[in-house]
Amino acid sequence: QVQLVESGGGLVQPGGSLTLSCAASGSIFSVLTTGWYRQAPGKQRELVAAITSGGSTNYADSVKGRFTISRDNAKNTVSLQMNSLKPEDTAVYYCNGRTILLSYWGQGTQVTVSS
Repeated sequence: QVQLVESGGGLVQPGGSLTLSCAASGSIFSVLTTGWYRQAPGKQRELVAAITSGGSTNYADSVKGRFTISRDNAKNTVSLQMNSLKPEDTAVYYCNGRTILLSYWGQGTQVTVSS
């Protein structure tokens, strides 16, 4: 079992920045990839960024150059630094951890970009 807890969401003005954190506990050694997903009202959940246990990263085209995913193995956390935020980034952001067989989700954190 893996437990994931997100934090850092909130209200920010367009052009602003936020950092989301995902704290992992449990059988974290089994997690191969950790990702951030988001779901806006009326839309499907989509991948925003992901990082493997080896440090390889990938990003959705819509956030490339603005968002950065990173991991701190000592603290068992994965962070998402979000810069130049746009209203269309408004969504609930979820942390996801994937093992060979299973996928784990956090409870989500709301990010609202509005003036």
